Amino acid sequence: MKRHSKAGGKAAKEGRHKVVTPRRSTPSKGLPRSTATGQETDTARLTRERDEALEREKATAEVLRVISSSPGQLELVFETMLQNAVRLCDAKFGILYLSEGKGFRTVAMHDVPPSLVQVRQNKLIHFPADAAVSRAADTKQPWHQIDARTERSYIEGDPQFVASVNLGGMRTVVSVPMLKDDQLIGVITIYRQEVRPFDDKQIALVQNFAAQAVIAIENARLLGELRESLDRQTATANILRVIAGTPEDSKRSLDTIAETASRMFDAANINFRRLEGNVLRIVSSAGPTVAKLRKALPDIPLEPSDPAVRAVLDNKQIPIEDRLASLKNEYGEIARTLRDLDIRSQVFTPLSREGKAIGVMIVSRSEVRPFQEHELELMKGFADQAVIAIENARLLAELRQRTEEVSKLNQQLEQRVADQVGEIERMGRLRRFLPPQVADLIVASGTEKQLESHRREITALFCDLRGFTGFSESSDPEDVMALLAEYHAAIGKIIFQYSGTLERYAGDGVMVIFNDPVPVENPALQAVLMALEMRTAIEGLMAKWRLLGHDIGFGIGIAHGFATLGTIGFEGRRDYAAIGTVSNVASRLCDEAKPGQILIAPRVMLAVDKAVSVEAVGEFELKGIRRPTTAYNVLASSPSKPN
Repeated sequence: MKRHSKAGGKAAKEGRHKVVTPRRSTPSKGLPRSTATGQETDTARLTRERDEALEREKATAEVLRVISSSPGQLELVFETMLQNAVRLCDAKFGILYLSEGKGFRTVAMHDVPPSLVQVRQNKLIHFPADAAVSRAADTKQPWHQIDARTERSYIEGDPQFVASVNLGGMRTVVSVPMLKDDQLIGVITIYRQEVRPFDDKQIALVQNFAAQAVIAIENARLLGELRESLDRQTATANILRVIAGTPEDSKRSLDTIAETASRMFDAANINFRRLEGNVLRIVSSAGPTVAKLRKALPDIPLEPSDPAVRAVLDNKQIPIEDRLASLKNEYGEIARTLRDLDIRSQVFTPLSREGKAIGVMIVSRSEVRPFQEHELELMKGFADQAVIAIENARLLAELRQRTEEVSKLNQQLEQRVADQVGEIERMGRLRRFLPPQVADLIVASGTEKQLESHRREITALFCDLRGFTGFSESSDPEDVMALLAEYHAAIGKIIFQYSGTLERYAGDGVMVIFNDPVPVENPALQAVLMALEMRTAIEGLMAKWRLLGHDIGFGIGIAHGFATLGTIGFEGRRDYAAIGTVSNVASRLCDEAKPGQILIAPRVMLAVDKAVSVEAVGEFELKGIRRPTTAYNVLASSPSKPN
C-alpha cells in the first residue's frame, strides 16, 4: 500500500513522494477512542477493535441487505456504501465514479461540499494522471494519497485539479478501484479535509464496499438484461399476436412494431419505408417527432448517397453515430431538410425477403447516443417481424385474389355445366324427332329458330303395320312390346340414315318428313328411297314374325306439298309437328296401301319418275280430302337411273 506525505519542505516543493508507513492506526472519530491520557490499555484496545469490527460487519450487512432488497436500484446502494464508508473511515465526504471511455462519470456522492457538487454531479471528468482516481484506475490497486496539494498537477496549477482540491478542501484521499474480471468498472473515493492518513483497516473496508458495488452493478446488469429480455419477449408476443390477428392489415402490424420499437430504443422517431418504384415511401411511423418528419421528408429518392437507400441496395444494416455530422459534405434538398430535423444517431435496417430488401426500418434519436450491439440485433428482429407482416398481407391478398378468380372460374364452370346440361336436355328433346346430324346442327347454331312455326314445302311419309291391331288384342303385352321394339329399331336407323325428321310415332304408326327443319335436296326422292329400304328391312322381320304365327304386313304412304311446321306441346314435353293436307294425304295413302305397297301421290311420282319404277293403282277417295287422289305403287328403284 502506497502512502504519500510531506517529507520535509523541499520534498513538498519538488512534488516528490515517498512511502510512509504509520507506526500505528489512527483511531476513527466515529469509533471508541483511547483514554484521556492518550494511552490505551490492552482491554480498551481489544474492546475498541471489537467494536470497530462489529461496526464494519453491520455496515457490510446493511449494504448487502440493500443490494438484496433493492435489486437494480444502484443509487440507493451507492448512497448506502458511501455513507457507511465516510462514517466508519472518519472521512469528510465520498464520491463514486463509473468508468466511461477514457473518463469517469460521477454517479453518487455523500456529504460533498456544495461548491464541488456543481462541478462533479453526473458529469464526465478526465482526471490528470497524478490524481488518486487516475492512479487507482491505472494500477487497479487502492491508492492512498496523503496530501493532494503535494501532487504535481496542484503545484503546477492544473485548473481542473486545483479547482477540485480547493472547492472540496481535499487533502488526504483514498481511491479504490471497482473491478470485475480485472476490468475497471469504476472507483470509490473518500476524502479528508486535513492531512491525516487512513489506516489499513479503513482502506480494506472501502475495498470491501468496492467489491459489493461491483456485485450490485452486476446484479443490476443481469436484472436489466432479464427485464430487457422479458420486454423483448412481451413485445414480440404482442407484435406476433397483432400480426396473427390481422394478417390482412400490414399497416396495423407495422404501426404496432414502430410504437413498440420507439419505446424500447428510446427513439425520437421510427419509420418503415417500402420500396415503391424509384422512391422509399413511408408506410408506418411512430415517435414524438414523427409528424414533423413525415411532413418534411415524405419520400426518399433512390440516391446511392442516402444511407437508407444504401441499406436497401446493399441489404445491410447501417448504424450512424451522428447523422448531422455526416451531412456536412452532402448537398441537395434531402440534406438541407435533415439538417433542420432533430436527428442525430440513426440506424438503417433493411427489410429483407429472400435475400433482397423490400424496404427499410429507420430508427432515429434526437441526440448523439449510439445504439448498442444488442439494440442493433433487436432491430433486425423487428425488421424480420415487419417482413412477416408485409408478406402475410401480400400472400393473403394474393390468396383472396386467387380465391376470387377461382370463384369466378367456378361460377363460369357452373354456368358452363348448366349450359351444357341445358344443351344436353335440349339435344335430348331434339333427338326425339330429329336425326342426330340435324340435332347437332341446331345445337351448334345456338338457336332453335328452325323449330319456330313456319311454312315450307315438304315430303311426308307415313308407315304402319297391317294386322297390328288384331295382333295386339290377341297377344301378351310383352310380345307386343318386343315386336314394336324390333320394328322401331329397324325403321329408326333408316330414318336417321336418310336425314328424315321423325315427326311423331304412335304405336306402329310413324310419320317422317323431309326438307325441314334442314333443307334436303329432292326430298320426295329421299323419302321414296328410304321407303324402299324400310320395306326391305321389314320384310325380313315379317318372315320371322310369320314363323311365330303372326300375320303382319307393312304399308307406306308418301305425299308432297306445303305444311306449317314447328314445335307443339308444353314446357318439358314438346314435339315437332307438320300441320297440313300433305300429312293427311300421306296418312290416308298408308291406310289404303296393301301389305308391301308404297303408295305415293302424283306430285311425288313426278319428282321420282326418272329414279324409280312405279305403277298406277287407281284413284282413291281419301277421308278428309275433297277430290279423289291418284296413287302410284313404287316397285323398285330404276336400274337405269342413279339414285
